Amino acid sequence: MEVADLDDRDRAVLNAFQGGFPVVHRPFEPAAHALRSRGIDVDPAGLLDRVQRLDDEGVLTRFGALINAEEIGGAASLVAMHAPEDEFEDVAETVNSYREVAHNYEREHPHLNMWFVISVAEPGRVESVLADIEDETGQETYNLPKQREFRVEAKFLVDGPVSDGDVDLSHLGATPKRTDRDTLTPAERDLVLAVQDGLPIVETPYEAVADDIGEDTDWVVETLRRFNVEGKVRRVGVIPNHYALGYTENGMTVWDVPDDVVAKVGPAVASLDFVTHCYERPRHEDVWPYNFFAMTHGRSEAESERRVQQVRDVMEEYWDVGDDDWDTLFSTRILKKTGIRLAERADANTA
Repeated sequence: MEVADLDDRDRAVLNAFQGGFPVVHRPFEPAAHALRSRGIDVDPAGLLDRVQRLDDEGVLTRFGALINAEEIGGAASLVAMHAPEDEFEDVAETVNSYREVAHNYEREHPHLNMWFVISVAEPGRVESVLADIEDETGQETYNLPKQREFRVEAKFLVDGPVSDGDVDLSHLGATPKRTDRDTLTPAERDLVLAVQDGLPIVETPYEAVADDIGEDTDWVVETLRRFNVEGKVRRVGVIPNHYALGYTENGMTVWDVPDDVVAKVGPAVASLDFVTHCYERPRHEDVWPYNFFAMTHGRSEAESERRVQQVRDVMEEYWDVGDDDWDTLFSTRILKKTGIRLAERADANTA
């Protein structure tokens, strides 16, 4: 995909609103005001038109709420496996045939060359799905569920105005009260499904969602803001297509971090703004020695290598990192990418 041709206002919008877009009745008004306070000459109508154009041109994957599927219900897990070179396509076809497989990537590794994500409505089904995949492919799977999350914030900033991406208007409006419920109400389930693929890019997007699901606009606004506070929504804003912004290099760095320093290393690595995902995951004896994952992205191979080195530099502040203590697994091919099936997980968690 070609890198998008962006002007300074496009770049300001992308940097400013990858999180923290206001959840109020007429959100483009305070959003435009925030940009004008940073020296970007744009009015609400102009901002709306610009977001719509960026979406139409494929610079955005969507505009709206990024749902935290883990908080909605069900479970997901990262899984690695070996697919023999002469059987690779057949194994990939079999793995991809499972609707529970949301993403699948070929990655550079001498043994574990296929990496996929399992998403299920019932947490106990992960192991049964993996058992079925093993039976069909004849290959062992290695389940790597998240044990600790240090960061999930896939922001892709571009050169230009608002370069720190620090505009956050999520505080606007009344402060919502948290609930102690683990389940969704039927109305909340409908809201999750209505916004998961993006908000309508209109002057009053939350009103449009309210009309779609037959609820009051005030309720939609208040519930989305509460979801943000409770962690059901990670953020609201523009969600860019990182390939269109030139972020073509991504490396999954993996580390054998001593167990007694993981709690310190995690937040330190997560503080690097180019690290988009950062987790502790289990090792697998004699097969997979790494317990720490940090995903990095770059706009060139050289930038990607520099960023991996920066991760190592941070690691070395806490422990003596040897050359055999880490690796970078670059993705070479997307085998499947359908996204997490939220409908099934939300349905199973609605009461």
